[in-house]
Amino acid sequence: MIVVKNGAITLSEKNLNKKIRAATKWSTTAEIISKLIGPITNMILARILAPEAFGVIATITMIISFTEMLTDSGFQKFLVQREFKDKREKYRNADVAFWSNLILSLSILLVIIIFNKQIAHMVGNPGLGYVLIVASLQIPLTSFSSIQMALYRRNFDFKTLFFVRIIGALIPFFVTIPLALLGLNYWSLIIGMIIMQTFNAIFLTIKSDWKPSFYYNFTIIREMISFSVWSFLEALTKWLCIWIDTFIISYYLTEYYLGIYKTSTIMVNSLLSLVTGAIIPVLFAALSRLQNNNVEFKKMYFKFQRLIALFVLPMGAGLLLFSDLATMIILGSQWSEASNVIGAWAASRAILIVFGYTASEVYRSKGMPKYSFYAQLLHLIVLVPTCVIAIKFGFWPLVYARSIIIIQLVLVHLVLLQRLFDITILNTIKNILPNIIAVTLMSSLALAMLKYMNSTISMFITILVCAIFYFLIILLFPKNRVELFGFIKEIKP
Repeated sequence: MIVVKNGAITLSEKNLNKKIRAATKWSTTAEIISKLIGPITNMILARILAPEAFGVIATITMIISFTEMLTDSGFQKFLVQREFKDKREKYRNADVAFWSNLILSLSILLVIIIFNKQIAHMVGNPGLGYVLIVASLQIPLTSFSSIQMALYRRNFDFKTLFFVRIIGALIPFFVTIPLALLGLNYWSLIIGMIIMQTFNAIFLTIKSDWKPSFYYNFTIIREMISFSVWSFLEALTKWLCIWIDTFIISYYLTEYYLGIYKTSTIMVNSLLSLVTGAIIPVLFAALSRLQNNNVEFKKMYFKFQRLIALFVLPMGAGLLLFSDLATMIILGSQWSEASNVIGAWAASRAILIVFGYTASEVYRSKGMPKYSFYAQLLHLIVLVPTCVIAIKFGFWPLVYARSIIIIQLVLVHLVLLQRLFDITILNTIKNILPNIIAVTLMSSLALAMLKYMNSTISMFITILVCAIFYFLIILLFPKNRVELFGFIKEIKP
């Protein structure tokens, strides 16, 4: 059922819930399958390529992600969050966003081509100028896919995005690994990324009802910019928070340590995104549709936060407790130093996801991304001097300081949610208290068992016992029991 309110088209609650269930099903299935393929690919590549090769890719990825963040400029979030009167207005806005993206991306590519040597020197890899040019060819390709993805997410069409994710995950397996075996080193990773972006651009454009047309409107772009300026600033500060440690390591230390650090953090993010990648986009779309109904908005927020905590908290604790085993399985023996990075990063990232990622979706869905920017800016003020001071004492002080400082960002988000949206700190803690209790008891059991079990087989047994123990505790709490069974019901075919 479609309801018209104040001239805008909205979804009835029943229809919205149906779309959310379908979106969660396809999004979760895509994440699970792609994240099973991704780690297998990385496990193979980690045994073919040296950490230095991943260090080179980390530097290039840092630059590419920055330029892609510039080209998006928050237009994706605008198209998802904004309520349009009809399909014509929506497509007109999509046209303006597309051409703005494309022009900006081509301009940035030209800047990289002209100043490639200076940029490479600035990030601590003076010999990577031409490599950076080739890798940057994927930047304009994202203009053909980013707007399409926004429209699919707005319409809860995660079924189409499912096929994109799966095929995109298979491309590195069938392209990057063979090229790495042929001795192409980091070029194998770059070529794989370009082919994947090319596929995304072609597939999404062909499947979409909307196709770019030669339409542009300066009134629309001004409206987009007025909204997107805060999304852009928020994305910029978030990019700095994600990459500032990488920049500092690449400047002060060798490519070896950069490869160890970034490969470890990317691997942890990849595993945790089994949950976040599936649920966060659906959360944003759902909250955006409920932005004018505060009661239902808060109910939806707490429901999704419980669902995310249900899986993310035990995953973070598990990677911390079994970091040696995880490193050996995922990366191999030459990456043994990555163990402590994986453990520390997993624990801090799990906490940030539950309290920080969900808070960011609240700001954006309410059309208030400036508060996410404020939170990230306050974090940067603390993060940058912390990392600069820590690196003076070595690699490991930086790793641990970077993980601990996440607590400051979480506290800022909790205060903002309470003051702006009446989502109190007490209610937030109560909402996920069963998960905290279950994870604490599970971790205690794991530590007790690890005193007597040191072999690889015994560690797998410990993990299995702890997982069963965790979910048995979860089933004692009614709301979590409903969330767990509901989630299983929604994702099953």
